[in-house]
Amino acid sequence: MWKSGVVKQLGWTVCDDLLCIQEDGTVLIYDLFGNFKRHFSMGNEVGQSQVVEAKVFHSPYGTGVAIVTGASRFTLATNIDDLKLRRLPEVPGLQGAPTCWAVLTQDRQSKVLVATGADLFILDYTSPPGLSPQATSIVHMCVSFSYKYLALFTDSGHLWMGTANLKEKLSEVETKVRNPPKQMAWCRRPKSQQPSVVIMWDGHILVAGECKNTISYHLEGVSILVPELDGVRIINGTHHELLQEVPASCEEIFKIASMAPGALLLEAHKEYEKESQKADEYLREIKEQNLLGEAVKQCVEAAGHELEAETQKTLLRAASFGKCFLSNFPPEPFVSMCRDLRVLNAVRDYTVGIPLTHTQFKQMTVQVLIDRLVYRKLYPLAIEICRYLKTPEYQGVSRVLKHWACCKVQQKEEADEVIARAISLKLGEAAGISYSEIATKAYECGRTELAIKLLEFEPRSGEQVPLLLKMKRSQLALSKAIESGDTDLVYTVVTYLKNEMNRGDFFMTLRNQPVALSLYRQFCKHQEQDTLKDLFNQDDDHQELGNFYVKASYKEKAQIGHLQSAVDEYNKAKNEFAAKATEEEMRLLRFQKKLEEEKGESLVGFSLHDTIRTLLAVGLHKHAEQLYKDFRVPDKRYWWLKLTALAEKEDWEEIEKFAKSKKSPIGYLPFVEICVKHHNKYEAKKYVSRVTPEQKVKAHLAVGDLEGAADAAIERRNDGEISTVLSRCSPSTDRALVERLNRAKATAAKK
Repeated sequence: MWKSGVVKQLGWTVCDDLLCIQEDGTVLIYDLFGNFKRHFSMGNEVGQSQVVEAKVFHSPYGTGVAIVTGASRFTLATNIDDLKLRRLPEVPGLQGAPTCWAVLTQDRQSKVLVATGADLFILDYTSPPGLSPQATSIVHMCVSFSYKYLALFTDSGHLWMGTANLKEKLSEVETKVRNPPKQMAWCRRPKSQQPSVVIMWDGHILVAGECKNTISYHLEGVSILVPELDGVRIINGTHHELLQEVPASCEEIFKIASMAPGALLLEAHKEYEKESQKADEYLREIKEQNLLGEAVKQCVEAAGHELEAETQKTLLRAASFGKCFLSNFPPEPFVSMCRDLRVLNAVRDYTVGIPLTHTQFKQMTVQVLIDRLVYRKLYPLAIEICRYLKTPEYQGVSRVLKHWACCKVQQKEEADEVIARAISLKLGEAAGISYSEIATKAYECGRTELAIKLLEFEPRSGEQVPLLLKMKRSQLALSKAIESGDTDLVYTVVTYLKNEMNRGDFFMTLRNQPVALSLYRQFCKHQEQDTLKDLFNQDDDHQELGNFYVKASYKEKAQIGHLQSAVDEYNKAKNEFAAKATEEEMRLLRFQKKLEEEKGESLVGFSLHDTIRTLLAVGLHKHAEQLYKDFRVPDKRYWWLKLTALAEKEDWEEIEKFAKSKKSPIGYLPFVEICVKHHNKYEAKKYVSRVTPEQKVKAHLAVGDLEGAADAAIERRNDGEISTVLSRCSPSTDRALVERLNRAKATAAKK
């Protein structure tokens, strides 16, 4: 029962949705089963002046709606799925509704063609060429299916046919009927050169073409015309007929006394089935003209245009018969036509009710046909067609099953468990099916628990998690993200939880998920230091808190305070080593700050050893000594630091005093090497005599004393040291030394 406003026009979208255009400008959209989908308005001003007339049309952009109001204003929406209303200019002198109008789509632009009296307007004033002078008013018009042609019917009974741009006239026919027709529609095949228009009055229709003659048909009952790609459907309460131009191949084969190759082949096959010799005569006649291939082609093509299964079989048998006598005829067209006709006959059945022609089927494509079957919930037939045509699974069977599942979840009379189990059994491991899409549909229908059950079948966690978050099942989403092993997915969920929960609940949730907590800590280390501190506090993790305060001491001004906090935390964690090390760091920091106040030397941030070395370099030996004693720096380390610092200053006197102060814990070879490093061999030679016997050779070689190195090596009778000295000698300049070393080496080898 219709309980809404006054309906001015009904129409179908390209997706088989029903459009109901009301008087107040509201457009209601219903699916094929009468379920309400949505509505939209054609503008606020329409509600005041009311819709007088409306039209539904199709363009390259989709389904459009055009209306004319009581104020004689036209409004156009080219695509109802992307609604953009366009108010068209006023038609000069138009009062009330026009006598007739149509929507014209050309060059990817939709326009309205309006007739007032004998004048036509397409935004600009235009007049059709060659219109009969007897006509005083255009009372009806129609545009062809392709929008290329236009037909006008005048009050004088003349029918004008021409191009839609009104630049070329095709013909003008006098119908001898002055009454305005109820409906007009173009009837022509693609690429046909025979334009014709079907005009309908009560009780009969008239077909007019380029010639002056017309064809008249009687109608029973109230009928409507539906123009299509290759003909016009005539539909009434009890009958459905298709009026179209006879296809060329069918005309050639079936016209009386036809001598076309296809007609002869059909006769040859009939005679063959009768076991008559005339079959051979017909075949010879075709072969002599080298037209057997053309005959087979005609029969195959004609079979596609025929709607009766028996006629199709007769033509295909004739084609198959003719193929037997051809060696190089390609089988693909014949096989393809057999497949197409089997599919078409299945969908033409009255239980399905999609009476497509072969031309429409080829234009529509298999994918669109499958979509239409799915939309009508004819899932078994759609699956059988996909399997028969061997459509790739993700485009065929899987896609149909997904639509079936999305429809299944809307059946409210069945329990969640039953539906989930049925979907799982039916879909199984079908390729290309996303359970998350089906679960999303279930959630949109208000069945959250069913959506969760369906998500259990989804193997990809990345598809599960977004929907779980949308359903406010954040705990489950976090668990699924962790199971996936995808850190980015875990971060996504954690960020969502942080924004949705209060701080306490958020931390408590992370404590129950160690992996998520660990990842969040890593994030906080780089992005949110304060949050990291709160996490450690909540977990009473004193060791990590101590580490946190130590790191903070390097970045912030309150260094001593942070270090003291670190010491306290390390003590709570019973980490004596870390606490002691931090205390020493504090002592060093205090020393550095005091030194900065007294001497102006900024050493804050330097390590203990770097501080000592810097103090020695700038001459603050007493302060360096103080650190050396207070922090119990090992003697070897301190001597190295002081020696390095003095050498960099090239303070050779201080180095000599330092060397004589007490016995060096690092030996005297470093004194030799560091003097050589700073290009002072003179000072280096002072310390050669003080090195240990084991280091004598190295010391002499360091200062370039080959004789001394040779004496030391020979004295120690060390084969390795002798070889080292030999490698430094030049055979030409140090010949005597080389002979001496070789003798020593030979003597050492004998012993």
